[in-house]
Parts: sequence; structure tokens; C-alpha cells
Amino acid sequence: MRVLIVDDECLAQTALANVLSARSDVEHFDTANDAIEALEKLATGSYDVLVLDINMLDLSGTEIVDRLRERKLPLPSIVFVTANVEPAVAAFQRHTVDYVLKPFSNERINEALDRASRRAKGEQAAKLIETLPQLQKVSRPGPPMIAIKAKGRILFINPGDVVAVQAEGNYVSLQRESDSYLLRESISVVAEKLRPYGFIRVHRSALVNTSFVVEIKPYSTGRYGLRVKGGKEYAITRGYKKNLKSLTEFRIGSGVFLAE
Repeated sequence: MRVLIVDDECLAQTALANVLSARSDVEHFDTANDAIEALEKLATGSYDVLVLDINMLDLSGTEIVDRLRERKLPLPSIVFVTANVEPAVAAFQRHTVDYVLKPFSNERINEALDRASRRAKGEQAAKLIETLPQLQKVSRPGPPMIAIKAKGRILFINPGDVVAVQAEGNYVSLQRESDSYLLRESISVVAEKLRPYGFIRVHRSALVNTSFVVEIKPYSTGRYGLRVKGGKEYAITRGYKKNLKSLTEFRIGSGVFLAE
């Protein structure tokens, strides 16, 4: 954890620094001799715990906390340190996770720091849970795109918009509902790349996007055809009939669904 000590008494500041130096969970700590220096450090640095003297000459510890709230600066877990009981109790009720009376023992300071550390970790976890949906949106990759060079331009096509892919010599035709594009690539390479996106091969020269399939039609020859949205049909050759199983994982009715 990262800690800021704010105390205008040198002896108290040194004692606190010695305690923090001996703790294995303290990543870094800074010191401030007065409220002005403390507010500057809090405005520019990030701290998990603030060990704060209540009674200082310029601003009290509670006033420093009020300034942080007014400026909407992040508020660390706070441990107040003071020689007077009454202001410590009042501050504890208003702002803090613990208070320690001067003169203090190392054991008492460590107890307060343990409590503040647990509070800081709990708040960090709560913030992470709160921001997780936004982080997932930011980190979630966008849809994969196919880049096609056409008439001196580079076009990007979402595979989900492609209905079928047809081999044409050394090219493949990416067929969408409204248009088509030629890509210089083999049908086998394209089939492998598009497999994760729901494309199945129906014969050696054609792939079909299963999300566009609306019907499997049996032919009198014992073979099948696929009809896609828009009405176009693709014949399935014997060697690729097994690929139809990915379309029939969920079915209703009894009997043989796709004959071998």
C-alpha cells in the first residue's frame, strides 16, 4: 500500500516513518509537514492510506479531509493521530477508519494501519466491480474484418455479413445479400479462416454462412441442398454432407433427421 504521513511534529513523523519502513505491505510512503504540503501531494499522487495529525497549526486534519471532499479528490483510508481524545472521537465518527492517541506504541499504529489497509482493499475491489462492465466493453475486441483491395481502395467487410463464398479460379467471391467482392485467395485458406465464424463447406468450391441458412432440402438423388435467406440454393456434395450436423444440433421430432 501507498501511505502519506501528515504531521507537523518531527518526533511523531519519524516514529510513524519507522513503523512504515518495517512493514512488508508498504510499497511506498511520503511525508508532509503541514496541510498545504499535504494537499499538494494528495492532488498529484495516489495514496491508499492517509495517517493524519488532527491538531496542526495551519489546518486541522478534519479540515484537510473537508478540502479533499470539496475538490473531489480521491479520499484514502484515514487514520487520525492526536494527543486529545475529544477531537479524535469526533473525527472518527465523521471520516476515518481509526484514530490513535499520542504517545502511541508501534503495536497500536500497526493495528490501525492493518484496519486502514483492509478498508482500502475493500474499496478498491468495490470500484473494480463497479467499473468491470465498462472495462469489458473497452477491452472486448471488435468484429473481425476481411480486407479487400478493390479499385485502388482497401475495403473492410465483416464476415458476419457474408452469405456465402464461391471459388472462381484463383479468386473467391465473397457474396453478401446486396453485393459481392473478389478476393485473391484459395477457397481452402478462406474456409479455415472463416470456420470459427460459422461457415461450413458444402462442396469443394463453396462455403455457406450458417446464420443465413433457412432450410435443408432433400433431393430425389439422395443428396441435400441448403437454401439461404433470399432464396438461393447450394447443393451439398456427398463428401461434405457431414458438415450439416453443425446445423442440426438442436432439433424437434423423432426419426432419422439426415440419412447417411
